[in-house]
Amino acid sequence: MAEAHQAVAFQFTITPEGIDLQLSHQALRQVYLSGLRSWKKRVTRLKAMVRIFSGRQPLLYSYQGSLPNLPVPAVKDTVKRYLESARPLMSDSEYERMTTLAKEFESSLGNRLQWYLKLKAMWASNYVSDWWEEYVYLRGRGPIMVNSNYYGMDFLYVTPTPIQAARAGNTLHACLLYRRKLNREEIKPSRVPVLNVPLCAAQCERIFNTTRIPGEETDSLIHWQDSEYVAVFHRGRYFRLWLYHAGRMLSPREIEQQIQRIMDNPSPPVPGEAKLGALTAGDRIPWAQARKEFFSSGVNKRSLDCIEKAAFFVTLDDDEQGMRGDDPAGNLDRYAKSLLHGKCYDRWFDKSFTVVVYKNGKNGLSAEHSWADAPIMAHVWEYVMTTDSFQLGYTEEGHCKGDVASSLPPPTRLTWDIPAECQERIERSLAVAQALADDVDFHVLPIQEFGKGAIKKCKISPDAFIQIALQLAYYRNRGTFSLTYEASMTRLFREGRTETVRSCTSESCAFIRALEGGEEACRHLFRTAAEKHQHLYRMAMTGGGIDRHLFCLYIVSKYLGEESPFLNKVLSETWRLSTSQTPLQQVELFDFVNHPDYTTCGGGFGPVADDGYGVSYIIIGENMINLHISCKHSCPQTDSHKFGADIKKALEDLLELMSPEKPDPSKAELNHSKKSKKDL
Repeated sequence: MAEAHQAVAFQFTITPEGIDLQLSHQALRQVYLSGLRSWKKRVTRLKAMVRIFSGRQPLLYSYQGSLPNLPVPAVKDTVKRYLESARPLMSDSEYERMTTLAKEFESSLGNRLQWYLKLKAMWASNYVSDWWEEYVYLRGRGPIMVNSNYYGMDFLYVTPTPIQAARAGNTLHACLLYRRKLNREEIKPSRVPVLNVPLCAAQCERIFNTTRIPGEETDSLIHWQDSEYVAVFHRGRYFRLWLYHAGRMLSPREIEQQIQRIMDNPSPPVPGEAKLGALTAGDRIPWAQARKEFFSSGVNKRSLDCIEKAAFFVTLDDDEQGMRGDDPAGNLDRYAKSLLHGKCYDRWFDKSFTVVVYKNGKNGLSAEHSWADAPIMAHVWEYVMTTDSFQLGYTEEGHCKGDVASSLPPPTRLTWDIPAECQERIERSLAVAQALADDVDFHVLPIQEFGKGAIKKCKISPDAFIQIALQLAYYRNRGTFSLTYEASMTRLFREGRTETVRSCTSESCAFIRALEGGEEACRHLFRTAAEKHQHLYRMAMTGGGIDRHLFCLYIVSKYLGEESPFLNKVLSETWRLSTSQTPLQQVELFDFVNHPDYTTCGGGFGPVADDGYGVSYIIIGENMINLHISCKHSCPQTDSHKFGADIKKALEDLLELMSPEKPDPSKAELNHSKKSKKDL
């Protein structure tokens, strides 16, 4: 997903002193520290040993101890698969040059680097994840807004109540219910569909009470064991809202009342307060410096601590959003941009996630990426949306249900003393963030004419079908093929996060050229391309991907002070097409038959390359696919709306091509060939 942006041409500093002759010690030290972190996590999880045979319902972390470690692929296998993936994107001379570099790496430096990774894999639970978090996310010095965060939308067609405070009351209460289930480990462990294999739940530990702290060289993630309040932003002011009183959780109606108190508070923001959040939206070094200089003591530190230690962040937005009015499509696009970046100062981008509730009762979320991947937050949001509407509900007037305790103290207004110099820093960060936000071209495209049902009739994997359609759309849009990033999970393994499926293959290119060339016998090529994609996806899920292995080899090479032309070339390649599917995980929570309007819209992320596209998609039931497409206005070759139309046309063309009623010329030719041989 959004990690593709950070993974391109990243840079990092090894030590403050620079490179010296003891770099092999430095590499070994990093392996040691990785294992130390891993064993600390194991100790904290001793209480959640495997309970499969205990007769009890398995708890969230029950399978953690039984999950295998992520294997380290052989260097020769990774090199072979890389060259295979690069072939359709290179000329003969480029490919010959790359093959030479790859063989040199495989026969020399690669084996030395591999030794360190094998040592790390023996000592740590996962040889990738801690370095991925550190170097792809936390060491990035550019803005995390747009570049690294992602969003989730509300129901597409339904807004359960038009009352902003009431929607906030149910939404926040549902979040607390999820956290309580999380703390009690009552959430069912996620599993691979059909196979019923458990997935790693380690990322769930940091959903709540987690904040990214800026640093000049690298950021850090801080997680607190518990927090009984949220930080709320409304019209330039910050508030602390306690969600518990006298040892009990506030009811939705009580939270609604407290939210209404915030909205009725007439006090204006103090100088510098209204746009303070822009510091979290701009470059990281200025924010780290400002935090150290202006927020390390006194009233500013106390208020900042309150935000950073909150369970999560809440924005009460004065705008109205959703697919509505005379321009529903355009408003849906604006809704996506609002969730992704807002006004660049009305979200706290460092928090693990921000819940946004709009004036017309629409809601959504924006999530920081370093602590976990999108499926984790999507699981939370599925529960929150369905609990809000189907379990908690509203009165006929649109208010939350329940009574209100008269003794509730009002929310506390946070206080600040922001000097003029800090205000100037805020404005500079805002200018950086605003330029980035203004450049985002976004299009949300709900496709309601067909969906998974029509694709399954073609007897092709829906994900492979959509991925090949994306390749076809890109080829028609740009006249060429592109290195393509599709995010796949590696949570079959302990502490697994993601792997890359390189969706642009020789097989998909051969099919698209045949289709665009008017060749009739191309259905067989389509099936071959789809089968290849499924093979690559399975390889990525089961530890046979190539990109995380190459990434870790590159990290080790930097610690050893070794230059690798091969790795430098691989790690500098640009993903001009970055894609991700948001799977609907808790299908049982939705009832698309009796409540078809309660359709989730999914979510998306910002553009990955300056001259490329980001595409997120979610398959809803049997008859709907929602696409979230992003690019940059500053690139004259990209247009999110045009690319959306190209994708829809590609899907329609492939459905027409693979229609079960349509005869397959390739099979006819094959049968004719068999008969001819038989006759001979």
